[in-house]
Amino acid sequence: MDERKSELREPAASSLRAAMRRARLENAEQSQAVSELREAEIARLELLLEAIRPVLDQAPEGVELFDAGIERGGRPRLFLDMIGFVELGHDRRTYRFFQDTRHGRVLIAESPQIDRIVAAVTNYVARRLIERERALAADWRSGEAPAAAPAPKLANGAKPLGFAAARPPAARRGWRAGVADFFGLLLQTFGVIALMALIGFAAYKAWTLWGRALWTARFGPPPI
Repeated sequence: MDERKSELREPAASSLRAAMRRARLENAEQSQAVSELREAEIARLELLLEAIRPVLDQAPEGVELFDAGIERGGRPRLFLDMIGFVELGHDRRTYRFFQDTRHGRVLIAESPQIDRIVAAVTNYVARRLIERERALAADWRSGEAPAAAPAPKLANGAKPLGFAAARPPAARRGWRAGVADFFGLLLQTFGVIALMALIGFAAYKAWTLWGRALWTARFGPPPI
């Protein structure tokens, strides 16, 4: 019985070993195929990088918007800047040019031909440079103080009738502050007068109630 059991188990064990060998070979072949595909993608992206390098080199000096490079991660990508990149489609031959925006990812161009992607990248670089110029101009204008309009003059140098030169805000604030200070001083004066009157009234009441009688008892007739 033991011999028969061992005979029955040996074919199963040998078939399992063979299946594991086949699985290892398949994994190795698949890994090799994936590696070869990744190398092919990277090679295509490198060709595109060489084609767009002259375009990026024409950017003005001091502009640090573009830093092209290939990311060799899980999905190889050619990044132009922080928001624009190129990757290959599922066929590993079609270039797909994307841009990340506030509304999501946008496909700018898609083609298996490098020259079309280079043209799309050129337009993209131009738009980004124009956006940078507009942003710098807006920052410069926001930091500039508005200039006062000059007063119109007649031929003899006099100002026309009805023209009132606008006084600076500091002058208007000084006039209002002076009026406020005057009324404040006036209120303080009335307050001091009222306080003195109240003290005098309280002293008079104290004198009439018990001060006069106390003076009469100790010193004689009161002076008042």
